[in-house]
Amino acid sequence: MAVMLGGGDVSGQLEPGFAPALSAGVEECWMDFEGARMRYLRTGSGRALILLHGLLGYSFSWRFTMPAVAPYATVYAPDMMGAGFSDRPAGIDHSMRGMAQRLLRFVERLGISSFDLLGTSHGGAVAMMAAAECLDGNSGLRPGLHPDLRVRRLVLVAPVNPYSAHGRWLAPFVGSRFGTALFRLTSAHMRFSYPYWHSRMYGDRRRIPAGTVEGYMAPLAKPGRFEHALSIVRTWAADLRELEATLPKLASVPTLLMWGSKDSAVYASSAAPLAKYFPNFQSIVFPGIGHLPYEECAEEFNRALIEFLRSETVPA
Repeated sequence: MAVMLGGGDVSGQLEPGFAPALSAGVEECWMDFEGARMRYLRTGSGRALILLHGLLGYSFSWRFTMPAVAPYATVYAPDMMGAGFSDRPAGIDHSMRGMAQRLLRFVERLGISSFDLLGTSHGGAVAMMAAAECLDGNSGLRPGLHPDLRVRRLVLVAPVNPYSAHGRWLAPFVGSRFGTALFRLTSAHMRFSYPYWHSRMYGDRRRIPAGTVEGYMAPLAKPGRFEHALSIVRTWAADLRELEATLPKLASVPTLLMWGSKDSAVYASSAAPLAKYFPNFQSIVFPGIGHLPYEECAEEFNRALIEFLRSETVPA
């Protein structure tokens, strides 16, 4: 069941001031999902667009995107289970495929069958897996798997992929015994160190919008955030191998690749080998921008996204 705050079911409400304020017209909703509560934001009208955040992100990432795109699409931005203000149930599958399947169950519960899908960073990898899951279900390769779902277009913003050398060694290291211990030690002081680490995601730290660090730190008060991140990186290497084997299935999906030229998290140089799997693709590189172009150059990002969504690259 999905409910908006202020509606008949208020069991999912957050304490006042706990979550960042929402833009005008953006609704905060909750869904009872597999024995837990899942939070998502909704705005706009028209064809469905799902926005998928990255690791240590949540729907707050799309605070500049949602109002801009609302005139052209019905936009949904979930806090994936374990992230943001959604519940953090123990023991759930946080592999890329497991998260992709969870995302598709969420979409089914919304009553949507055809949708555009945007994913950034780790969410970009999950978006690619979800699109492949839909194609498998519709092709009969995996009967009964989401047979009615269809990803119309993919938008991948600096997506985690097998061709960025940085991610190939860093995530497995964090998932190792020594790396996990170091990560836990670091996370104990995250409220002090987070502003520094977050600033490294920008090409120019002077472009960090006001209130950004506070917004991203807000969910840290909810226990289990770092356990969620650790469970993701533990399967990272195997997930990348599976993603690479999955990529050839996506050739038919119109795709927009978006990157910042100064991305220090997922190198922009990995865009070229990734693009080989998408014959019907467009590519945009934002000069001097880091890993978060939807924040660092929001106007340019939104303009490119809207132009792609309004293009006639696929049938209605």
